[in-house]
Parts: sequence; structure tokens; C-alpha cells
Amino acid sequence: MAAVNVADLSILLVEPSATQLKLIQRSLADAGVNHVEGLSSGQEALDVMERFPPDLVVSAMYLPDMTATELVHAMRQHDTLQAVPFMLISSETHFNALDPIRQAGVVAILPKPFGQEELRRALRSTMEFIDPQELELSQVDLDDLRVLVVDDSSTARGHIKRVLSNLGMSRISTAQNGREAADMFANSSFDLIVTDLNMPEMDGLQLVQYVRQRLGDAAVPILMVTSEQDATRLASVEQSGVSAICDKPFEPQNIKEILARVLQQ
Repeated sequence: MAAVNVADLSILLVEPSATQLKLIQRSLADAGVNHVEGLSSGQEALDVMERFPPDLVVSAMYLPDMTATELVHAMRQHDTLQAVPFMLISSETHFNALDPIRQAGVVAILPKPFGQEELRRALRSTMEFIDPQELELSQVDLDDLRVLVVDDSSTARGHIKRVLSNLGMSRISTAQNGREAADMFANSSFDLIVTDLNMPEMDGLQLVQYVRQRLGDAAVPILMVTSEQDATRLASVEQSGVSAICDKPFEPQNIKEILARVLQQ
């Protein structure tokens, strides 16, 4: 468990509904959070964050002046805000609406209404992201581990890279799609591949097949991080030789357990 205390978290809550704002503030207080500032618009939030960066931003999906996706993308373009964790609370269920914000790298997506245990779990993920415990493996030196992160979203690449760096990995290369990753892997040696599934030119499934079949490398661990919900497509990924599949957004503790398993194998 991370050393940071939930009571010490400074949270910026962006919610246009005054009623929902009070309800969420009450739920956060019940979870032990002492410092919550409520705002109603995305631009207000950006203005406040530039002066006083919070530990966590919690936002509704639809704001008066922008969407939560636009807000998180604006944060990721800002030097002092690009690493601030972002949590979405929304009644939105459509895949096409939620997938862009999953790709942007959020610590959690909570439904409206959410349960108190769901909120506590999301806050634990936030604390693990802010103050992570390095991954400890008996047979693997993380400093020497050569990692390739593959995602067509620069925001997602940055998020995954930050999580892996927090776990103690420093030799991290990135690729924008499977084709670029395949060229890099064919000419360099990597100890771990972390890849998205849906990408242009060559997707994650084709990349796994290229590594396993074309190059004949059955040993390198490949972790698929995806928001894909199609069961048939996921079954094809599982059968392709991928080492593990992880949801977007992923919990730091979950990815630590997956990495510990696949790397020590």
C-alpha cells in the first residue's frame, strides 16, 4: 500500500450540477478526504490548477465549456499538470464516448451513482499512482529491463511510461503503432513489450503475431493494455501468444501483480 494518506489528498472536483457536487463532496468526506475544492467548468479548473496543482482531478464527463476528455488532454499538454491523476465520474456508458478518455490515461472511471467501496478502490489506485511502491522481483533487475511501449496515443504512451517508471523501470522506448514497433523489435532487443490493441497500420494483435510467428520469439513477455470489449476479438488476442491482458484504465496494483507474474516466468 502506498505511504500517502487519503486524508492528505488535495482534490479538485469539477461538476456543473450543484446537487451532484455536494453529493460527491459528501462521499469523498466519508472516504476520509479532507481537502476538496469544487468548480463547475473546465476552464475554471485549468486556471486554478495552473496556480495550485492538485493531487487528483475528479470530473464529470460533460462540462459547460468542454468535455472531460478535452480537459484531461489540456492537462497532459501542460508541463506541471501532465502527471496529475484524473478520475471520471459519469453516467455515460457508450464505448465511443468513454474510449477516448480511457486512452488518455485515467486512474479510474466511476459510474453515477457509484458505491462507496468503488470510490475507496479508485482512491487507493490514485494513492498508488502518486506514491508507488517499486516492483520487487527476485530474479529481474528492473534498471536493466528494456521495455517497449506501443500506443498510437501520445497521452496514453506518456501515462503508461510514467506508471512503469514509477515501478522502477528506466530503459523505456516508445512506438506509435505496431509497424514502428515491429521494425524496432527486429533491430533491437527488448525484455518486455507493453502494447495497445487498436492502432493504425499494424494493430496489437498483428504485432503479437509478428513477434511470435514471423520472428519466432516465444519468450519475450507481451502485455496487452486495451479498452476493447468485443469478446471475439479478445479471444483472438488471448490465443495469439500474448502474456497477459490488462484493462484501460488499469490499477497500478493490478499491473504490478501482472508484471511480477509474466516477468518472473
